[in-house]
Amino acid sequence: MDLTAAAVVDELSGHSDEAEAAKIRRRVADGEPVIGVRMGTLFDLAKEATRLPDDELERLFAEPAYEPRMVAFCVLDFRARKRPGDAALCATYLRHHDAITAWDMVDRAAPRVVGSAVAGGPYDELHDLAGSADPLRRRTAMTAPLWFVMRGDEDDLAAGYDLATRLCADPDPVVHNAVGIFLAHADGRDPGRLDAFLAAYGATLPRPAYRLATRKRR
Repeated sequence: MDLTAAAVVDELSGHSDEAEAAKIRRRVADGEPVIGVRMGTLFDLAKEATRLPDDELERLFAEPAYEPRMVAFCVLDFRARKRPGDAALCATYLRHHDAITAWDMVDRAAPRVVGSAVAGGPYDELHDLAGSADPLRRRTAMTAPLWFVMRGDEDDLAAGYDLATRLCADPDPVVHNAVGIFLAHADGRDPGRLDAFLAAYGATLPRPAYRLATRKRR
């Protein structure tokens, strides 16, 4: 495959499937163009595209359809696997946050791309995102700290809990489900801290988020 945005879009179009498109439409904005590509196929194409020149990656972020933009965020994720903590990758993600139109784009890239870059603090960028009116930005604020659970120190984990405290009563499922997912992963690292969190905030945590937070205990 040529290392151009046009070649990526052509490859995606060659794997179009209407049944897959119907699944994708359930999680993107109404009327958003989709091609209909299986995620496994999309990830394989993204791996081939990790050496895209920056100007071609920019073109993918600007594509109207969901899949080329998802490839762009996957490229950031694959690059961050080799370069964790890279501030430039994080800046690219944040600069193109308006291109994120579905929660799975956040979940794919935020932990390694954003979380690894802000690990060790300061955490102001995450709190700025947590205060956004955009639920997908708030999801980034809560999903990036999954890196803190995997690789962070105790200060990082505490910062993740601070964000969970701030967002635990968020009415949007895109956000409070991310809180529950963070808590479930954090439970494996420090069960006592989750116990304390649930004692303090469990009553305000929406039930779906509570179930996610405690899923590993059932």
